[in-house]
Parts: sequence; C-alpha cells; structure tokens
Amino acid sequence: MELIRKVSVGSDYKNAMHYIVQQDVLSGNGKIHLISRNKSGEIEIWIENTSSEIMLWKSFGANMPISIEFNIDF
Repeated sequence: MELIRKVSVGSDYKNAMHYIVQQDVLSGNGKIHLISRNKSGEIEIWIENTSSEIMLWKSFGANMPISIEFNIDF
C-alpha cells in the first residue's frame, strides 16, 4: 500500500492547492486523516472531525494535474 503524505492539485505547483496529512481543515473543525488513490486512479482525501468520525471530503479525478509526495520512512 502506498502511503501518500501530500498531494498538490493544479497545473502550476506554486499556485496549486496543497493537502497534507494531519493538516487542519474546515476552520479547525477537522484534519486530514488519509490521502489515498482508489482503483480508478482518483485521489481521495479523508478527514476526521472533532467527534473522531472519518469521512470522504474531496475526490480528484485521474485527469486532474496532480503532484503526489509519498511518505518515506528510512
């Protein structure tokens, strides 16, 4: 299983939207729990809210310009 740490969405990396695991979202009411790629190649961003519920927050199609940074532990 690939562990994705960060995904950047947009054709221009400098101005892209960047999503990082454990990043606070929704005005601090949630944080990014997991970034994954499903079988069809879409990138999914799962968040955890203050009640510890995990839900799908965003999904980006395989045809979107995306840069992926994997979590690498040595």
